[in-house]
Amino acid sequence: MDVPLRARFEPRRRLNLALTLASIGQGPSFRLQGSEAWRATLTPEGPATVHLVDSNGAVEVEAWGRGAAWAAARAGALCGEEDDDSGFRPVHPLLADVHRRHPGLRLPKTRAVFEALVPVVLAQKVTGEEAHHSYRGLLKALGEPAPGPAGLTVPPSAAVLARTPYWTFHKLGVERRRAEVIIRAARSASRLEETLLMDLTSARRRLEAFPGVGPWTAAKVAQVALGDPDAVQVGDYHLPHSIGYALEGTSRSTDERMLELLEPYRGHRARVIRLIAVAGIAAPRFGPRMPLRNFARD
Repeated sequence: MDVPLRARFEPRRRLNLALTLASIGQGPSFRLQGSEAWRATLTPEGPATVHLVDSNGAVEVEAWGRGAAWAAARAGALCGEEDDDSGFRPVHPLLADVHRRHPGLRLPKTRAVFEALVPVVLAQKVTGEEAHHSYRGLLKALGEPAPGPAGLTVPPSAAVLARTPYWTFHKLGVERRRAEVIIRAARSASRLEETLLMDLTSARRRLEAFPGVGPWTAAKVAQVALGDPDAVQVGDYHLPHSIGYALEGTSRSTDERMLELLEPYRGHRARVIRLIAVAGIAAPRFGPRMPLRNFARD
């Protein structure tokens, strides 16, 4: 087995590695176990696996593959080193308490925009269980074994997905609309990656210019790939209710009211959303759950 590239950095501020990276979401290309994380990704220099261990106030980094140097050099950003919460002053008692109790929570930046877009598009208007099933199937069908010892899978490249026919997605439970959003985005993936060089407002505007990418999708991608601390996923089925329940005790809310409640925290609205999620707060749910669908039978 190849010898890994090794590096180490000391976070400028307190870091809780598990809480910070949990928002990436576990799956075939990412594994989080306590104070260590494994991530497989396709960098501009090739596939890479990076292993991060939070140990005694420092993060030990190991990386494998052609993209090892690229991934290791950006391990700090992945762990939230570029996240700046210095202007965040939560006045709501709940937010102030959660923020105080989790000083090591940061917002990560994967710097992999198209890679972040694919699972988010798969999650459009379906249950989380269905989206995870489709994404796992997609990586199994089109991904490649990741370098290193973790047994992860590197997500398929934009070039691969750009030439993938619709019926491949159909077999994975993905209908034509979502499949075509991914295929079209794959054909213009370089324009997606250009958002890394933009200010965050312009980046979200660029994301939303892609067919099938609305405010919800753009916000989800910006939070993970760009480390955007202000992205709000308007149009989410549950989020307005969770925000309303946490900040004013109402069990049902709307996007409009959610934005009003978050307005005092503009610039850090994604941070507020993350804090509420970490606190485990969700509004009571009423009515039947959305049923799973099987598009392969359509």
